[in-house]
Amino acid sequence: MPTTMQSFSFTWTDPDGTPRASAVAYDRASADRRRRELEAAGAADIDESPIKPGELPTVRG
Repeated sequence: MPTTMQSFSFTWTDPDGTPRASAVAYDRASADRRRRELEAAGAADIDESPIKPGELPTVRG
């Protein structure tokens, strides 16, 4: 059975209230690391979403 790679993106709100979105797609290990970085930086409303190749998230707000 072929292995399918899943990519993830993030949207979040910076501590100053600015909504942000990932400009890149992350594999599972990188997504876990990025979530920890965002949490450590004080980001709020962190939302991780699976995405398809070539797809990027849209900034909320």
